[in-house]
Amino acid sequence: MHKLSTTGLIALMALTLSAPAPAADWVEKSNEHAQVVLDVLAKLSPEGAGQLGVDGLDEAISDLGPGTHERSQEMSRELLNELQGRLRQESNSKVRQDLGILIQAIEDSIRSADLNHDQMLPYFNVNQTVFFGIRGIIDPQNSRDRYPAAIARLEKYAGIRDGYEPFTEQAKARTRERFGVEGLVGPYRGEVEQDLERADTMINGIQELLAGTDLQGWEESYEVLATQMRDYGDFVRAEILPRARQDFRLPADLYADALRNWGVDASPEELIEQATKGYMDIRGEMEALAPLIAAEKGYKTSDYREVIALLKRDGSIDGDKLLDHYNAVLRDIEEIIVREKLISLPERDAGIRIASAAETAAQPAPHLQPPRLIGNTGEYPFFVIPLLTQNEDGSWEQTDDTYEAGAWTLTAHEARPGHEMQFSSIVESGVSITRAVFAFNSVNVEGWGLYAEAIVRPYLPLEGQMISLQYRLMRAGRMFLDPMLNLGLITPEEAKSLIMNDMAIGESWAQNEVERYTYRMPGQATAYYYGYSKMQALRAQTELKLREHFNQQAFHDFILDQGMLPPHILKEAVMTEFVPSQMN
Repeated sequence: MHKLSTTGLIALMALTLSAPAPAADWVEKSNEHAQVVLDVLAKLSPEGAGQLGVDGLDEAISDLGPGTHERSQEMSRELLNELQGRLRQESNSKVRQDLGILIQAIEDSIRSADLNHDQMLPYFNVNQTVFFGIRGIIDPQNSRDRYPAAIARLEKYAGIRDGYEPFTEQAKARTRERFGVEGLVGPYRGEVEQDLERADTMINGIQELLAGTDLQGWEESYEVLATQMRDYGDFVRAEILPRARQDFRLPADLYADALRNWGVDASPEELIEQATKGYMDIRGEMEALAPLIAAEKGYKTSDYREVIALLKRDGSIDGDKLLDHYNAVLRDIEEIIVREKLISLPERDAGIRIASAAETAAQPAPHLQPPRLIGNTGEYPFFVIPLLTQNEDGSWEQTDDTYEAGAWTLTAHEARPGHEMQFSSIVESGVSITRAVFAFNSVNVEGWGLYAEAIVRPYLPLEGQMISLQYRLMRAGRMFLDPMLNLGLITPEEAKSLIMNDMAIGESWAQNEVERYTYRMPGQATAYYYGYSKMQALRAQTELKLREHFNQQAFHDFILDQGMLPPHILKEAVMTEFVPSQMN
């Protein structure tokens, strides 16, 4: 969930659930400007644009041919000049605001692409790219008429179609041509090794996707591509691993750039200062709550860590019962939302499903899967729960996502009133494409998710409240551990120990966290607590302005109606539009 990327223009996600509201005049004008960005995105990253719903791209694939960086940057700079010219001619304040968002996103993209090109050796996780390229077409919510395009895309990745070179060969060439450039930093060895470990899961996942359809004649092309992907793994072992860096830390300017791209407008030192203070406050709340739960459950301990361990033990959920349990929790949370008038609920149901093995390997954490934004014909988002494995004795592997007390907070964050409502509101309120897509960053998205947990927490069972606080503790921990690791102030082993022993998180999740901070998505994890703090501050300031006129349901509805606005623009909207409207 990011700003514009180096190979395309953006790593995008957005969704719609039903017919959009009629667009205001300013929205139509803004969308005309956004369309020129989508046109460029369609050329640079057709898979991403296609997932948004841009028509005619199902068979297209990204181009890793010679000069890909230079061509991408040239197109981005031309686009930037075009949008700056449009801004000079635009008078509508909201459209100008949207143009400013587009311009900022493209400027960030250009800066990031140049920084990475100048300092980092190119490295491509081809297996994951191809898997999601096929997965974007073969989806139960997509029309069956689109499925044959997956074979065309498969053949283009394999270089079987005329005019196409194997995708793996292009990736090799883009990396090899930079081997002679002095001073480039290789990918982190741990990342490369893990990608290699998961390679077969991705390759087999493509076969499973195709075999799960009634498509015919794909087998031979798949075998060609699978052979190429395994050969690419040999290339990575022989030529990338020896050049991989042992130290996970990014160069300082690249880490600072990552923070900006996730939406975090603070220095690493400021994040550490804010988050460590919040961490202690949250831990104090957990210490006060633990004895109450112990008394209620008959536990012979009041240590919050031991109480959480007992809740996991006593509330474990088998893999074949996960879906039913989460659906039941969702219904209970919706009752709370209606009873307490927290926010206006959609009439439709929210979707929850279990991930495939390949999806679980690529994304081992619970998450929301959004459908396309443009041209949506009724596709729904899904709260996706990672797949559990069953042991030979019939028992089920357990994780931090598979026990009863934890289901409350995960459902509030990913489903309702969290991300599912956040994304669906984008289209239903008729916001511009820019506010739905190009303003998107982790701060404004994940900040809402953590805030959604907070507004539900007071009404949950005590054990649900405890895990909600535990998850908030983890988010505060992220905001100081991520920068501390990347500044060299703590080791990965020390961070993992703190996560497991002080935050009471399981070993698997703790390991995923450390990988996330160190090389998977440096800087991203800071966005949760940072965005949450911005939302809490905005609510407090709004209450102070309105006092007895403050209505939380109206406030939350207004927030979601604005789309994915960065905190400073959202605050301006609240103070200039929402507050005056509530005083009348």
